[in-house]
Amino acid sequence: MKRLKRIGIITAGGDSPGLNAAIRGVGKAALGIEGVEIIGFRDGFRGLAEDLRVRLDRRALSGILTIGGTILGTGRDKPHRMEVGGEERDMTEVIVRNYRKNKLDALVCIGGGGTHKNALRLVEKGLNIVTLPKTIDNDIPLTDATIGFDTALGIATEAVDRLHSTAHSHHRIIIAEVMGHRAGWLALGAGIAGGADVILIPEKPYDIVHIATAIRKRSRHGTNFSIVAVAEGAMSKEDAAAFAKAEEQKKNATSKTQRQRAKTELAVLSARHSGNTLRLAKQLEELTHLEARVTILGYVQRGGTPSAGDRLLATRLGTMCVDLIQEQVFGVMVAARGDGVKPVPIAEVAGKLKTVPADHPWIDSARRVGTCLGD
Repeated sequence: MKRLKRIGIITAGGDSPGLNAAIRGVGKAALGIEGVEIIGFRDGFRGLAEDLRVRLDRRALSGILTIGGTILGTGRDKPHRMEVGGEERDMTEVIVRNYRKNKLDALVCIGGGGTHKNALRLVEKGLNIVTLPKTIDNDIPLTDATIGFDTALGIATEAVDRLHSTAHSHHRIIIAEVMGHRAGWLALGAGIAGGADVILIPEKPYDIVHIATAIRKRSRHGTNFSIVAVAEGAMSKEDAAAFAKAEEQKKNATSKTQRQRAKTELAVLSARHSGNTLRLAKQLEELTHLEARVTILGYVQRGGTPSAGDRLLATRLGTMCVDLIQEQVFGVMVAARGDGVKPVPIAEVAGKLKTVPADHPWIDSARRVGTCLGD
């Protein structure tokens, strides 16, 4: 078996609590092996393309466990479509050359859905890649949890908790917009844990009249306030149907003109949806005659000190990553399974999404405590 000498690490995509804990987990486990060196590349895949290296020795890894963000920086650049000198270029072969030049035995890519698609392209080029699942959305398939989700869930839950007092004092509808474009894990979990009266997620297009009816029913029973937790990707049944129609038209387009028309329609729908939570508030005011106020949590969910759960998860996945590299198991993501971990092929993860199933226990629990899910 080839002796392990040098491991590269990048963090890519959006920042997330626990990234530094993951870097530390990989780094300290690897440095415990005689003769091994850890090389970090700055700002995601761009760092690989531009060979922006930093040596990760014990001193560099010291004290980062509790720090949010990532000491390596991050970015959303795609190896095959990277802006260089004002134009878009395929930098995949440049990355491969830099991998070889730095004599890497393996490259660890820590990131979300986009990172796994990009990592798979490098696997197909013959590079030894192992990935770690990171995203506050918890939407990466084949893993029980992702690095960053636990922290974001705690932050979002605390926000919903704090909004209760204002909603109660002013007899208002308070709407908390939580991150989650395509998956509703964060909004659903925070909504249940924070006692939201209405939870809206992307997987369940909502009926605004049904929501208003549920809120008016609370008023009739003497409760003149409501908390609504809504994922940023949640949408009405009408909007969901419009998106589905445009996607179908794009899929079935037989000419360049038809494809462009469908793309334009999708762009218009996406731009309109960006203000959906504010529009939802106005609609509920008109239908319930109660004041509605919106709080958009935004990037606060991704910042700050990682929770104990995320530090533990990141350390578990990071140390197991080094074991797999030693065993020369490549082209895999280190997935969390129960109290353990399991390598799963990156090819089975890339381009796929873990959404909330209609029969998930969280959905059942929400309904049983009287939460309106808008459907």
